[in-house]
Amino acid sequence: MDLGRLRTLREFADRGSVTAAARALHCTPSAVSQQLRALQAEVGLALTEPAGRGLRLTDAGRALVARADEVLSALDRAEAELDTYRRSPRGRVRLAIFPSAGLLLLPGLLPRFAARDGLDVDVRDVDMTPPEVPGLLADHDVVVTHRDEHAPPFAGERIDVVPLLREPLDVALPPGHPLGDRAHVELTDLATEQWISVDVGFPVDDVLLSLATRTGVRPRVAYRFNDFRITEALVASGHGIALLPRYTMDTRRVLRRPLAGIRAARVVEAVLRAGTRRPAVTAVLDALRTEAAEVGADPPA
Repeated sequence: MDLGRLRTLREFADRGSVTAAARALHCTPSAVSQQLRALQAEVGLALTEPAGRGLRLTDAGRALVARADEVLSALDRAEAELDTYRRSPRGRVRLAIFPSAGLLLLPGLLPRFAARDGLDVDVRDVDMTPPEVPGLLADHDVVVTHRDEHAPPFAGERIDVVPLLREPLDVALPPGHPLGDRAHVELTDLATEQWISVDVGFPVDDVLLSLATRTGVRPRVAYRFNDFRITEALVASGHGIALLPRYTMDTRRVLRRPLAGIRAARVVEAVLRAGTRRPAVTAVLDALRTEAAEVGADPPA
């Protein structure tokens, strides 16, 4: 049954006449009469009958008004509950985050999420390349991703991009490496070194390739691992050197040295569908921005 017609029937029952119902509904008496006739045709029963110069409800009409009260009250409660979601950060948000950002941000993020009553954040780690990011929005509300800062930004009418963090990429050297006593290292000094990188197409490898293009020094990559902790372990054991994110690098295991004269960094961003800024999603974005700002302002030594 049409909800608008049920509301008209209830107004007629409450106010006792077509004219009074029309005033309450801000329409003409003929429009009210038309709605009542359409509802009677819809249910196949007479809901009103003549009473003097006006109308009154039939038994079927009174029975339907009672049920209309239940239906419309339930609808009003649903609207009121949805309104709380529109005004406050309540509900479930599906967050995808690439592994090293999870390592960097989640220890501080999860308490921020937990402090929000009614906010339920479902977090998954996804090892993603930039071309895969738009497709992830089919299953996630927010995708935290990264790209080479020299790569084209994410763009499109259907997505929004929220900048979170610029994370420099430094060279990880094994303890005791001959270049370990320098404050900075030149890429040309590393021309003969054996490198450990990530899979082709992932942002850190993109940065390494862009450095090769800009400097003419092409690193010799011997191993590829997407888990930076494996890479750190291999660097620490002397199996090669690597380009690793500054804030997540464990300097208890390896030496961290910036590249001299070269800007090398990955940009960490949150990507979401355009127009999906319900309060719960906004709360997650606010927490991401706050945590990223703290991490970037006070990087580990």
